[in-house]
Amino acid sequence: MSTDAHRFDASKRFLGERESLEEQARRRGIVPVRDVADMADFDIFETDAELDAFLAHVRAERQSNLA
Repeated sequence: MSTDAHRFDASKRFLGERESLEEQARRRGIVPVRDVADMADFDIFETDAELDAFLAHVRAERQSNLA
């Protein structure tokens, strides 16, 4: 049985239309990450070293995009 949060509008599929990324996220109840440090609370990374490496990568990418 499907809940309203996970129901797909089948009419779009038959008309050849695709859901936007925003529509898919909203339907699934997914919210954007506001701060990458919050990801540590969701046990995405198995070790502190993995989290540190990810955060270092994000910082480096942000800095390189400022140049």
